[in-house]
Amino acid sequence: MEAETVALMTSESPDALVLLTAKGHVVHWSKGAQSIFGYSAEEVDGQHWETLGVPTDHATEQGIRIQETLGLGTVTYEAVRRRKDGSLLYVDVTTKLVHTADLEPMVLSAEKNVTTIKVLRDAKLMEARFRDLLESTPDGIVMANPTGHIVIANSQAERLFGYAEGELRGRSVDELLPERYRKAHVGHRSNYFLQPRKRAMGSGLDLSGLRKDGSEFPIEISLSPLRTEESAFVMSAIRDISERKRFEKALQEKNLELANANQAKDRFLAGMSHELRTPLNAIIGFTGTLLMKLPGPLNDEQQKQLKTVQSSARHLLALINDLLDVSKIEAGKVELNVEPVDARALLDEVAATLQPQAISKGLTLTVQGPIQDTMLQTDRRALSQIVLNLAGNALKFTEQGHVWIILESGVNGAATIHVEDTGIGIPEEDQDKLFGAFSRVRNERPDAPEGTGLGLHLSQKLAELLGGKISFQSESGKGSTFSLVLPMG
Repeated sequence: MEAETVALMTSESPDALVLLTAKGHVVHWSKGAQSIFGYSAEEVDGQHWETLGVPTDHATEQGIRIQETLGLGTVTYEAVRRRKDGSLLYVDVTTKLVHTADLEPMVLSAEKNVTTIKVLRDAKLMEARFRDLLESTPDGIVMANPTGHIVIANSQAERLFGYAEGELRGRSVDELLPERYRKAHVGHRSNYFLQPRKRAMGSGLDLSGLRKDGSEFPIEISLSPLRTEESAFVMSAIRDISERKRFEKALQEKNLELANANQAKDRFLAGMSHELRTPLNAIIGFTGTLLMKLPGPLNDEQQKQLKTVQSSARHLLALINDLLDVSKIEAGKVELNVEPVDARALLDEVAATLQPQAISKGLTLTVQGPIQDTMLQTDRRALSQIVLNLAGNALKFTEQGHVWIILESGVNGAATIHVEDTGIGIPEEDQDKLFGAFSRVRNERPDAPEGTGLGLHLSQKLAELLGGKISFQSESGKGSTFSLVLPMG
């Protein structure tokens, strides 16, 4: 009868009773052990206890306790154990050295789950020390012990997750995360306690919180380790970023709308090239015919007005041409024809084209640099357009002195084309925005020349397509030098 009573007590004890060999392998596993740790007797039979229920960072301590038991006969201590599902718990352990009938040494381990007791004990301590401080913070604060159980949570955290006052205490912190995050979170938490360190808000991955009612919301978390005389803790500051996520989503949608609208604009302008240019060319052509007096003589007022029409039409055509070219570049519809180009010959052609304009203003326009061939692998039309824009601007904004087009080649495998003038220069406050679309240099002169505000923007875009870049140096009232650097190969 006594033997049956002992067997019944052993079998039905709510505590875990585990019989181990001297090397730590499981020989006997009680129902209490199955209830606490989640493994059946068949799963653990012959397995090493350290690989089943002892966290990696506690394995050394477990080995020491077994050896103490073999030497001293009995040992009592507190330990952390791991369940089958990966969750952790605190246990009070009493181990005793026993022997089988053939005198083989065994270790009988009685382990009682004291997680709730320990959480309540730690909660009382942390409440006394930190409650007022935690309530003063705007974020939700959750403090957890090494087993992942919540010791204290401030009222902001309770409201954030939809729990009543004190209802979070003792729960696993994993319950605040959706199911898909929990398995990974157990590993992250264990690693964190091995190497505790501060982690700032927003430096982690995108996470979601799980409210008591099952709804999810986006969160950011900062982590801070905290150690007392009794234990180690991790303090998590949790912030609901739902509003920010909504704003970011709305901003992304608006950016997408703007991008689509911009693409539609580019497609429209690229497609309207012929329709926009044809009537303007007709206006310019017929105005030129009238100014040549082919249909008949003009009086002075008629000639003046026709020149105004011609000048305005040419200005509008230049604006449309630049706008269409920029739109084509941004729409990715510019096709380059890369071929060997004699840079000096191209610069001479540009200078010849602009020479009448220079002569009419009494300016000296010259090309300087090596006479021999300086060959570039580039697109002739794009390069010609860039230099025409730069030199044309220089002539436009120079009233006396010179405009020099200077070619330098062979420096670091690149060729540089400088356009130097003695014009009005660029005020310092305008220099940062010079290459922006529709950027205009402010000028107080009433007779200051007009520009489309697209020439330099277009030139820089073309330079980038050619693998180069335009830079400049300028001082107000003392002229400017624009430099185009292009690879030679």
